[in-house]
Amino acid sequence: MSSFHRQAGTCEIITTTARLAEIAAILSRQTEIAVDLEMDSLHHYREKVCLVQVSTREQSWLLDPLALPTLQPLADPLTNPEIVVVMHGADYDIRSLHRDFGIEVTNLFDTMLSARFLGIAEFGLAALLRARFGIELDKKYQKADWSKRPLSREMCAYAAADTSDLLPLYDQFRVELEQKSRLEWLEEEGRLVCQARVSEKEGPLFLYCKGATKLRGHSLAILEELLQLRDRQSELLDRPPFKVLSAETLLEIADTRPKSLHDLSLVKGMTSGQLQRHGAGILSAVERGLTTLESDLPRFPRGTKKEVLERVKERLKNLKSWRERYSLELGLDPGVLAPNWLLEAVADTEEAAKEELDAIPGMREWQKRLFGADLVQILAMA
Repeated sequence: MSSFHRQAGTCEIITTTARLAEIAAILSRQTEIAVDLEMDSLHHYREKVCLVQVSTREQSWLLDPLALPTLQPLADPLTNPEIVVVMHGADYDIRSLHRDFGIEVTNLFDTMLSARFLGIAEFGLAALLRARFGIELDKKYQKADWSKRPLSREMCAYAAADTSDLLPLYDQFRVELEQKSRLEWLEEEGRLVCQARVSEKEGPLFLYCKGATKLRGHSLAILEELLQLRDRQSELLDRPPFKVLSAETLLEIADTRPKSLHDLSLVKGMTSGQLQRHGAGILSAVERGLTTLESDLPRFPRGTKKEVLERVKERLKNLKSWRERYSLELGLDPGVLAPNWLLEAVADTEEAAKEELDAIPGMREWQKRLFGADLVQILAMA
């Protein structure tokens, strides 16, 4: 068990540039370090990194970016290709490190991806630490507002626990991946995850609203007006949009088109507080959507969905049957071995040739090596 678990709550919080430089120097002398982030997306309009947890095999620290003028010293160990950076479910943390601090990770080992490549069904960190070390993680602060200061002793303990036992987990997984000849898979995925970046939303907001595809014409115009209203209010109140008005409520308003506060009060999910704060604005948004000119009505981009040829259907069926057998043989989730989008792209290739597989965007090199010949053979049969 890690030193942190033996001394729960004693983790040092780093708030000065001088001390950060000392910690970065210690980290730069390691061969592997564990890293995790805490953010405040459930509590504020613009998400930010509020805490960075780092652990060596002996110690853990909490770096406070809200107190520190810069995290730049941390870039040295994180970008050093000789140092393995161990993270769990790293994708969004990698994006956030780059977004907030311009820091990139070079040599990533993701314990969640490792668990999936080992065929482990329960791959959450709490489940893994319980199964491997008998450690129980307290997830009480999973949805806490990490931008609040001071951090309580319990919150510090919670945060540090996310990295203090990652390195022993890394040790086990690395050996097991090597034994199964899957370490190269993990390393390739890690390189790809390190390239992940936060992308700004482009175009109308309805494109990002689940359920919007059911709407057409003026209902879609109303929804866009409502989403724009909610976004403005969210920024003004510094609250996440879903905490101002739920998407389900906005979809129902767009569909039922209420004309009065009484009509609006009948909408499912509409509280009296929301009615008081946003009622007039919502009715104005509905009116604007209803009076949108026909030529200006928003439209959902419709893919020119070509008719699926019988031959492609047959290929896809054969590919899924092959995947079912092969994933069972390897002890892997079928989606980990070959996700549906990949099988659909393979089924849609013109010729049964290795060159065709090489041209499929997103297909991994480990997949080509492992079962590329199988795919070519299946395509040749259909």
